[in-house]
Amino acid sequence: MRRASADTPLRRRTGLAEDSGAAVFDEPLQRVRPAWTASLSLSTLAVFMAFMTPIQILLPLQLQHIDDAQKTTALAWVTGFGALVAVVANPLAGALSDRTSSRFGRRRPWIVGGAVWGAAGLMLTAAQHTVVGVAFGWCVAQAGLNAMLAGVSTPIADRVPVGQRAEVSGWTGIMQSFGLILGALLTTLLFTGVESGYGSLALVTLVLALPFALFFHEPPLPRELRPALDPRQILAGLWLSPRLHPDFAWAWLTRFLINLGNALGTLYLLFYLTDSVHYGDPATGVLILTVIYTLCAAATAIPVGRISDRSGRRKRFVLLCCVVMAAAAVLLAFVHTWTAAMAAAAILGAGFGIYLAVDQALVTQVLPTAQDRAKDLGVINIANSGPQVLAPAIAAPIVAHAGGYTGLYLATAMVTLVGGALVHRVRSVD
Repeated sequence: MRRASADTPLRRRTGLAEDSGAAVFDEPLQRVRPAWTASLSLSTLAVFMAFMTPIQILLPLQLQHIDDAQKTTALAWVTGFGALVAVVANPLAGALSDRTSSRFGRRRPWIVGGAVWGAAGLMLTAAQHTVVGVAFGWCVAQAGLNAMLAGVSTPIADRVPVGQRAEVSGWTGIMQSFGLILGALLTTLLFTGVESGYGSLALVTLVLALPFALFFHEPPLPRELRPALDPRQILAGLWLSPRLHPDFAWAWLTRFLINLGNALGTLYLLFYLTDSVHYGDPATGVLILTVIYTLCAAATAIPVGRISDRSGRRKRFVLLCCVVMAAAAVLLAFVHTWTAAMAAAAILGAGFGIYLAVDQALVTQVLPTAQDRAKDLGVINIANSGPQVLAPAIAAPIVAHAGGYTGLYLATAMVTLVGGALVHRVRSVD
Protein backbone atom coordinates (compact mmCIF):
# COMPACT_ATOMS: atom_id res chain seq x y z
CA MET A 1 0.00 0.00 0.00
CA ARG A 2 1.32 3.44 -0.97
CA ARG A 3 2.00 5.71 1.99
CA ALA A 4 -0.31 8.69 2.12
CA SER A 5 0.89 12.26 2.38
CA ALA A 6 -0.34 14.63 5.07
CA ASP A 7 -3.23 15.94 2.90
CA THR A 8 -4.53 12.69 1.38
CA PRO A 9 -8.00 11.21 1.88
CA LEU A 10 -6.45 8.72 4.32
CA ARG A 11 -5.91 11.54 6.82
CA ARG A 12 -9.49 12.72 6.34
CA ARG A 13 -10.84 9.19 6.80
CA THR A 14 -8.95 8.71 10.06
CA GLY A 15 -10.31 11.95 11.47
CA LEU A 16 -6.92 12.96 12.88
CA ALA A 17 -6.32 16.53 13.97
CA GLU A 18 -3.50 18.35 12.23
CA ASP A 19 -1.50 18.50 15.49
CA SER A 20 -1.65 14.75 16.05
CA GLY A 21 1.50 14.18 14.04
CA ALA A 22 1.42 11.78 11.14
CA ALA A 23 -1.60 9.71 10.19
CA VAL A 24 -1.44 6.03 11.02
CA PHE A 25 0.40 4.91 7.87
CA ASP A 26 1.99 8.23 6.88
CA GLU A 27 5.73 8.77 6.97
CA PRO A 28 6.19 11.02 10.03
CA LEU A 29 7.27 14.57 9.31
CA GLN A 30 6.75 16.50 12.56
CA ARG A 31 9.60 16.35 15.09
CA VAL A 32 8.71 14.88 18.45
CA ARG A 33 9.17 16.90 21.62
CA PRO A 34 11.60 16.14 24.47
CA ALA A 35 8.75 15.11 26.81
CA TRP A 36 7.61 12.48 24.29
CA THR A 37 11.13 11.10 23.99
CA ALA A 38 11.59 11.11 27.78
CA SER A 39 8.37 9.20 28.46
CA LEU A 40 9.10 6.60 25.77
CA SER A 41 12.60 6.26 27.23
CA LEU A 42 11.10 5.55 30.67
CA SER A 43 8.96 2.75 29.21
CA THR A 44 12.04 1.39 27.45
CA LEU A 45 13.95 1.60 30.72
CA ALA A 46 11.25 -0.48 32.38
CA VAL A 47 11.56 -3.22 29.76
CA PHE A 48 15.31 -3.50 29.96
CA MET A 49 15.50 -3.31 33.74
CA ALA A 50 13.17 -6.29 33.82
CA PHE A 51 15.05 -8.08 31.02
CA MET A 52 18.67 -7.56 31.88
CA THR A 53 18.88 -7.44 35.67
CA PRO A 54 17.68 -11.01 36.13
CA ILE A 55 20.03 -12.27 33.40
CA GLN A 56 23.04 -10.46 34.83
CA ILE A 57 22.41 -10.77 38.58
CA LEU A 58 19.23 -12.41 39.88
CA LEU A 59 19.12 -15.57 37.78
CA PRO A 60 22.83 -16.41 38.38
CA LEU A 61 22.41 -15.88 42.14
CA GLN A 62 19.15 -17.81 42.26
CA LEU A 63 20.56 -20.74 40.30
CA GLN A 64 23.78 -20.70 42.32
CA HIS A 65 21.68 -21.17 45.46
CA ILE A 66 19.76 -24.01 43.84
CA ASP A 67 22.75 -25.94 42.41
CA ASP A 68 26.17 -24.33 42.73
CA ALA A 69 27.96 -27.16 40.92
CA GLN A 70 25.81 -26.84 37.78
CA LYS A 71 25.20 -23.09 37.85
CA THR A 72 26.65 -22.31 34.41
CA THR A 73 24.70 -25.08 32.68
CA ALA A 74 21.51 -24.15 34.52
CA LEU A 75 21.88 -20.48 33.57
CA ALA A 76 22.41 -21.47 29.94
CA TRP A 77 19.20 -23.55 29.91
CA VAL A 78 17.08 -20.93 31.69
CA THR A 79 18.20 -17.99 29.55
CA GLY A 80 18.03 -20.11 26.41
CA PHE A 81 14.43 -21.19 26.98
CA GLY A 82 13.47 -17.63 27.87
CA ALA A 83 15.02 -16.35 24.67
CA LEU A 84 13.13 -18.97 22.65
CA VAL A 85 9.89 -17.58 24.06
CA ALA A 86 11.06 -14.07 23.17
CA VAL A 87 11.75 -15.13 19.58
CA VAL A 88 8.09 -16.09 19.17
CA ALA A 89 6.38 -13.57 21.47
CA ASN A 90 7.90 -10.35 20.14
CA PRO A 91 6.93 -10.55 16.44
CA LEU A 92 3.58 -12.16 17.31
CA ALA A 93 2.74 -9.36 19.73
CA GLY A 94 3.91 -6.88 17.10
CA ALA A 95 1.58 -8.38 14.48
CA LEU A 96 -1.35 -8.17 16.90
CA SER A 97 -0.36 -4.61 17.81
CA ASP A 98 -0.52 -3.66 14.11
CA ARG A 99 -4.12 -4.96 14.14
CA THR A 100 -5.23 -3.28 17.38
CA SER A 101 -7.98 -0.75 16.71
CA SER A 102 -8.48 0.42 20.31
CA ARG A 103 -9.32 4.07 20.85
CA PHE A 104 -6.10 4.20 22.89
CA GLY A 105 -4.08 3.39 19.78
CA ARG A 106 -2.13 0.37 18.65
CA ARG A 107 0.92 0.50 20.92
CA ARG A 108 -0.13 1.77 24.34
CA PRO A 109 -2.43 -1.19 25.23
CA TRP A 110 0.47 -3.55 24.60
CA ILE A 111 2.85 -1.47 26.68
CA VAL A 112 0.55 -1.57 29.71
CA GLY A 113 -0.64 -5.15 29.23
CA GLY A 114 2.88 -6.42 28.66
CA ALA A 115 4.11 -4.63 31.78
CA VAL A 116 1.42 -6.27 33.92
CA TRP A 117 2.10 -9.72 32.47
CA GLY A 118 5.87 -9.31 32.73
CA ALA A 119 5.66 -8.17 36.36
CA ALA A 120 3.55 -11.20 37.19
CA GLY A 121 6.14 -13.43 35.51
CA LEU A 122 8.95 -11.89 37.56
CA MET A 123 7.05 -12.59 40.78
CA LEU A 124 6.42 -16.16 39.63
CA THR A 125 10.13 -16.62 38.92
CA ALA A 126 11.02 -15.30 42.38
CA ALA A 127 8.91 -17.99 44.04
CA GLN A 128 10.70 -20.92 42.38
CA HIS A 129 13.19 -23.28 44.07
CA THR A 130 14.05 -25.63 41.20
CA VAL A 131 15.81 -25.08 37.89
CA VAL A 132 12.68 -26.19 36.00
CA GLY A 133 10.52 -23.81 38.02
CA VAL A 134 12.88 -20.89 37.41
CA ALA A 135 12.89 -21.65 33.69
CA PHE A 136 9.07 -21.73 33.58
CA GLY A 137 8.72 -18.47 35.50
CA TRP A 138 11.32 -16.74 33.35
CA CYS A 139 9.53 -17.88 30.18
CA VAL A 140 6.27 -16.37 31.48
CA ALA A 141 8.08 -13.12 32.24
CA GLN A 142 9.73 -13.09 28.81
CA ALA A 143 6.37 -13.48 27.08
CA GLY A 144 4.92 -10.43 28.83
CA LEU A 145 8.03 -8.31 28.55
CA ASN A 146 8.33 -9.02 24.84
CA ALA A 147 4.73 -7.95 24.34
CA MET A 148 5.70 -4.71 26.07
CA LEU A 149 8.83 -4.43 23.93
CA ALA A 150 6.69 -4.68 20.79
CA GLY A 151 4.82 -1.63 22.07
CA VAL A 152 7.83 0.51 23.00
CA SER A 153 10.05 -0.26 20.00
CA THR A 154 7.59 0.86 17.30
CA PRO A 155 6.67 4.49 18.17
CA ILE A 156 10.00 5.73 16.77
CA ALA A 157 9.09 4.34 13.34
CA ASP A 158 5.47 5.48 13.77
CA ARG A 159 6.03 9.05 14.92
CA VAL A 160 9.66 10.20 14.55
CA PRO A 161 10.92 11.68 11.25
CA VAL A 162 14.00 10.11 9.68
CA GLY A 163 16.13 13.17 10.41
CA GLN A 164 15.56 12.78 14.17
CA ARG A 165 15.58 9.00 14.56
CA ALA A 166 19.19 8.35 15.52
CA GLU A 167 19.04 10.97 18.27
CA VAL A 168 15.76 9.62 19.69
CA SER A 169 17.07 6.06 19.27
CA GLY A 170 20.14 7.10 21.22
CA TRP A 171 18.01 8.22 24.16
CA THR A 172 15.86 5.09 24.16
CA GLY A 173 18.84 2.86 23.40
CA ILE A 174 20.93 3.91 26.37
CA MET A 175 18.02 2.91 28.56
CA GLN A 176 19.26 -0.65 28.07
CA SER A 177 22.40 0.24 29.98
CA PHE A 178 20.70 2.52 32.50
CA GLY A 179 18.31 -0.36 33.14
CA LEU A 180 21.26 -2.51 34.17
CA ILE A 181 22.58 0.18 36.51
CA LEU A 182 19.28 0.91 38.23
CA GLY A 183 18.43 -2.76 38.36
CA ALA A 184 21.81 -3.57 39.86
CA LEU A 185 21.42 -0.78 42.42
CA LEU A 186 18.01 -2.09 43.40
CA THR A 187 19.10 -5.71 43.67
CA THR A 188 22.57 -5.33 45.21
CA LEU A 189 22.19 -2.33 47.52
CA LEU A 190 18.50 -1.74 48.35
CA PHE A 191 16.85 -5.15 47.96
CA THR A 192 19.61 -7.67 48.52
CA GLY A 193 17.46 -10.80 48.58
CA VAL A 194 16.59 -12.61 45.37
CA GLU A 195 12.83 -12.51 46.02
CA SER A 196 12.81 -8.84 47.03
CA GLY A 197 14.97 -8.06 43.99
CA TYR A 198 12.41 -9.59 41.64
CA GLY A 199 9.61 -7.79 43.51
CA SER A 200 11.26 -4.39 43.18
CA LEU A 201 11.78 -4.95 39.44
CA ALA A 202 8.14 -5.92 38.98
CA LEU A 203 6.93 -2.76 40.72
CA VAL A 204 9.29 -0.44 38.85
CA THR A 205 8.30 -2.02 35.54
CA LEU A 206 4.66 -1.14 36.15
CA VAL A 207 5.37 2.40 37.34
CA LEU A 208 7.71 3.37 34.50
CA ALA A 209 5.37 2.00 31.84
CA LEU A 210 2.58 4.44 32.72
CA PRO A 211 3.71 7.97 31.69
CA PHE A 212 3.90 7.26 27.96
CA ALA A 213 0.71 5.22 27.99
CA LEU A 214 -1.29 7.76 29.97
CA PHE A 215 -0.17 11.17 28.74
CA PHE A 216 0.63 10.92 25.02
CA HIS A 217 -2.00 10.60 22.32
CA GLU A 218 -1.58 7.97 19.65
CA PRO A 219 -3.58 7.97 16.41
CA PRO A 220 -6.08 5.08 16.52
CA LEU A 221 -6.28 2.58 13.68
CA PRO A 222 -9.65 2.84 11.91
CA ARG A 223 -11.35 -0.55 11.78
CA GLU A 224 -11.77 -0.33 8.01
CA LEU A 225 -7.98 -0.12 7.64
CA ARG A 226 -7.17 -2.92 10.07
CA PRO A 227 -5.37 -5.90 8.52
CA ALA A 228 -7.25 -9.18 8.73
CA LEU A 229 -7.10 -11.12 12.00
CA ASP A 230 -6.31 -14.33 10.16
CA PRO A 231 -3.97 -16.61 12.18
CA ARG A 232 -2.54 -18.20 9.04
CA GLN A 233 -1.89 -14.81 7.47
CA ILE A 234 -0.29 -13.53 10.67
CA LEU A 235 2.01 -16.54 10.96
CA ALA A 236 2.90 -16.41 7.26
CA GLY A 237 3.71 -12.72 7.62
CA LEU A 238 6.43 -13.50 10.17
CA TRP A 239 8.58 -14.67 7.27
CA LEU A 240 10.05 -11.91 5.11
CA SER A 241 11.80 -13.14 1.99
CA PRO A 242 15.46 -12.07 1.83
CA ARG A 243 15.13 -12.12 -1.97
CA LEU A 244 12.25 -9.63 -1.94
CA HIS A 245 13.59 -7.52 0.95
CA PRO A 246 17.40 -7.86 0.83
CA ASP A 247 18.18 -4.70 2.82
CA PHE A 248 15.88 -5.84 5.62
CA ALA A 249 17.61 -9.24 5.61
CA TRP A 250 21.13 -7.78 5.75
CA ALA A 251 20.13 -5.36 8.50
CA TRP A 252 18.67 -8.31 10.43
CA LEU A 253 21.83 -10.41 10.04
CA THR A 254 24.07 -7.50 11.04
CA ARG A 255 22.07 -6.95 14.21
CA PHE A 256 22.00 -10.68 14.95
CA LEU A 257 25.78 -11.02 14.80
CA ILE A 258 26.45 -7.87 16.82
CA ASN A 259 24.04 -9.03 19.50
CA LEU A 260 25.48 -12.53 19.42
CA GLY A 261 28.88 -11.04 20.15
CA ASN A 262 27.39 -8.96 22.96
CA ALA A 263 25.59 -12.00 24.39
CA LEU A 264 28.76 -14.10 24.30
CA GLY A 265 30.66 -11.36 26.08
CA THR A 266 28.16 -10.69 28.86
CA LEU A 267 26.54 -14.06 29.60
CA TYR A 268 29.22 -15.23 32.03
CA LEU A 269 30.40 -11.83 33.27
CA LEU A 270 29.58 -12.61 36.91
CA PHE A 271 31.43 -15.92 36.67
CA TYR A 272 34.33 -14.29 34.76
CA LEU A 273 34.89 -11.88 37.63
CA THR A 274 34.63 -14.75 40.10
CA ASP A 275 36.73 -17.43 38.42
CA SER A 276 39.19 -15.55 36.21
CA VAL A 277 39.64 -12.04 37.61
CA HIS A 278 39.14 -13.30 41.20
CA TYR A 279 37.35 -10.12 42.18
CA GLY A 280 36.28 -10.29 45.83
CA ASP A 281 32.66 -9.18 45.38
CA PRO A 282 31.64 -10.11 41.83
CA ALA A 283 28.05 -8.83 42.11
CA THR A 284 29.34 -5.39 43.08
CA GLY A 285 31.96 -5.73 40.36
CA VAL A 286 29.23 -6.23 37.76
CA LEU A 287 27.58 -3.06 39.06
CA ILE A 288 30.80 -1.02 38.81
CA LEU A 289 31.53 -2.26 35.29
CA THR A 290 27.93 -1.54 34.28
CA VAL A 291 28.20 2.04 35.55
CA ILE A 292 31.41 2.59 33.58
CA TYR A 293 29.87 0.96 30.51
CA THR A 294 26.70 3.05 30.72
CA LEU A 295 28.44 6.37 31.22
CA CYS A 296 30.59 5.73 28.17
CA ALA A 297 27.57 4.58 26.13
CA ALA A 298 25.70 7.75 27.09
CA ALA A 299 28.73 9.82 26.13
CA THR A 300 28.67 8.51 22.55
CA ALA A 301 25.03 7.62 21.81
CA ILE A 302 23.44 11.07 21.65
CA PRO A 303 26.31 12.99 19.97
CA VAL A 304 26.85 10.29 17.35
CA GLY A 305 23.11 10.04 16.82
CA ARG A 306 22.92 13.76 16.08
CA ILE A 307 25.89 13.56 13.71
CA SER A 308 24.30 10.61 11.92
CA ASP A 309 20.96 12.45 11.59
CA ARG A 310 22.63 15.55 10.17
CA SER A 311 24.79 13.64 7.71
CA GLY A 312 22.16 11.02 6.86
CA ARG A 313 24.82 8.31 7.17
CA ARG A 314 24.35 5.17 9.24
CA LYS A 315 26.53 2.30 8.01
CA ARG A 316 29.96 3.78 8.72
CA PHE A 317 28.97 4.31 12.35
CA VAL A 318 27.77 0.70 12.67
CA LEU A 319 31.16 -0.49 11.41
CA LEU A 320 32.95 1.86 13.80
CA CYS A 321 31.04 0.55 16.78
CA CYS A 322 31.92 -3.04 15.86
CA VAL A 323 35.63 -2.30 15.68
CA VAL A 324 35.52 -0.58 19.08
CA MET A 325 33.54 -3.39 20.70
CA ALA A 326 35.86 -6.03 19.26
CA ALA A 327 38.85 -4.20 20.76
CA ALA A 328 37.22 -4.40 24.19
CA ALA A 329 36.65 -8.14 23.77
CA VAL A 330 40.29 -8.73 22.83
CA LEU A 331 41.39 -6.88 25.97
CA LEU A 332 39.17 -9.12 28.12
CA ALA A 333 40.52 -12.18 26.32
CA PHE A 334 44.18 -11.60 27.16
CA VAL A 335 44.29 -9.48 30.32
CA HIS A 336 42.36 -10.97 33.22
CA THR A 337 42.71 -8.16 35.73
CA TRP A 338 40.26 -5.79 37.36
CA THR A 339 41.93 -2.77 35.75
CA ALA A 340 41.64 -4.35 32.31
CA ALA A 341 38.01 -5.21 32.98
CA MET A 342 37.24 -1.56 33.79
CA ALA A 343 39.06 -0.36 30.67
CA ALA A 344 37.21 -2.92 28.54
CA ALA A 345 33.89 -1.79 30.02
CA ALA A 346 34.66 1.79 29.00
CA ILE A 347 35.65 0.82 25.46
CA LEU A 348 32.71 -1.56 25.06
CA GLY A 349 30.29 1.09 26.34
CA ALA A 350 31.59 3.69 23.89
CA GLY A 351 31.13 1.27 21.01
CA PHE A 352 27.72 0.07 22.09
CA GLY A 353 26.49 3.63 22.53
CA ILE A 354 27.19 4.25 18.85
CA TYR A 355 25.40 1.03 17.95
CA LEU A 356 22.30 1.79 20.01
CA ALA A 357 21.71 5.11 18.27
CA VAL A 358 22.57 4.36 14.68
CA ASP A 359 21.52 0.75 14.15
CA GLN A 360 17.94 1.33 15.31
CA ALA A 361 17.65 4.33 13.00
CA LEU A 362 18.99 2.25 10.10
CA VAL A 363 16.53 -0.55 10.79
CA THR A 364 13.51 1.77 10.72
CA GLN A 365 14.56 2.90 7.23
CA VAL A 366 14.45 -0.63 5.73
CA LEU A 367 11.04 -1.74 7.03
CA PRO A 368 9.04 -3.21 4.13
CA THR A 369 5.61 -1.64 4.84
CA ALA A 370 4.09 0.98 7.14
CA GLN A 371 1.13 -1.28 7.95
CA ASP A 372 3.36 -3.92 9.55
CA ARG A 373 5.88 -1.78 11.43
CA ALA A 374 5.48 -3.49 14.81
CA LYS A 375 5.49 -6.99 13.32
CA ASP A 376 8.54 -6.26 11.19
CA LEU A 377 10.38 -4.68 14.12
CA GLY A 378 9.41 -7.78 16.09
CA VAL A 379 11.12 -9.87 13.43
CA ILE A 380 14.12 -7.55 13.69
CA ASN A 381 14.04 -7.99 17.48
CA ILE A 382 14.53 -11.72 16.99
CA ALA A 383 18.06 -10.60 16.19
CA ASN A 384 18.20 -9.34 19.79
CA SER A 385 16.64 -12.34 21.52
CA GLY A 386 17.81 -15.08 19.15
CA PRO A 387 21.46 -14.69 20.21
CA GLN A 388 20.34 -15.28 23.80
CA VAL A 389 19.28 -18.76 22.64
CA LEU A 390 22.43 -19.44 20.67
CA ALA A 391 24.99 -17.83 22.97
CA PRO A 392 24.70 -20.37 25.84
CA ALA A 393 25.11 -23.25 23.39
CA ILE A 394 28.28 -21.61 22.02
CA ALA A 395 29.69 -20.11 25.21
CA ALA A 396 29.44 -23.13 27.52
CA PRO A 397 31.59 -25.50 25.40
CA ILE A 398 34.08 -22.72 24.60
CA VAL A 399 34.62 -22.00 28.29
CA ALA A 400 34.82 -25.70 29.10
CA HIS A 401 36.85 -27.04 26.16
CA ALA A 402 38.11 -24.31 23.81
CA GLY A 403 40.30 -21.87 25.66
CA GLY A 404 38.18 -20.81 28.61
CA TYR A 405 37.43 -17.11 28.88
CA THR A 406 40.22 -16.23 26.44
CA GLY A 407 38.54 -18.33 23.76
CA LEU A 408 35.14 -16.90 24.65
CA TYR A 409 36.16 -13.28 24.24
CA LEU A 410 38.12 -13.94 21.05
CA ALA A 411 34.94 -15.50 19.64
CA THR A 412 33.08 -12.39 20.77
CA ALA A 413 35.48 -10.14 18.83
CA MET A 414 35.33 -12.25 15.68
CA VAL A 415 31.53 -12.43 15.54
CA THR A 416 31.19 -8.70 16.18
CA LEU A 417 33.60 -7.78 13.37
CA VAL A 418 31.77 -10.01 10.89
CA GLY A 419 28.51 -8.28 11.80
CA GLY A 420 30.05 -4.88 11.19
CA ALA A 421 31.42 -5.92 7.81
CA LEU A 422 28.02 -7.15 6.59
CA VAL A 423 26.27 -3.80 7.15
CA HIS A 424 27.72 -2.59 3.85
CA ARG A 425 25.41 -5.02 2.06
CA VAL A 426 22.50 -2.71 2.94
CA ARG A 427 22.07 -0.65 -0.24
CA SER A 428 19.16 1.73 0.42
CA VAL A 429 20.76 3.48 3.42
CA ASP A 430 24.05 5.39 3.37
